[in-house]
Amino acid sequence: MTAGERPPGADDLDRSPVDLDSLRYDDRGLIPVITQDAENDEVLMMAWANREALERTVAEGRMVYWSRSRHELWRKGDTSGHVQHWQELLVDCDADVIVARVHQEGAACHTGERSCFFRSLR
Repeated sequence: MTAGERPPGADDLDRSPVDLDSLRYDDRGLIPVITQDAENDEVLMMAWANREALERTVAEGRMVYWSRSRHELWRKGDTSGHVQHWQELLVDCDADVIVARVHQEGAACHTGERSCFFRSLR
């Protein structure tokens, strides 16, 4: 197979939109959300969402997550002002991870860094 060529059967993949009932949440009712800058593809953060957080995200046009430490919905930017307006919500092939492509206002990380991924692994 040459670069850019699609593997056999790739055109047969189901590329239809996924509804919230088809997502595969974990035993806590959560799904990981990888948040990426829609303008430059930078990975900004990873957080968790439950069904209600995703319903609100879709309805409001901005990211709402589930805070595992506070056990409550977390509307990104309500406290910091660093709102994330989503442009696209993508679901992986197993329907158990979401990529949110967003327009980030200010820093995504609670440390004040633009991205939560500013450290490297030794």
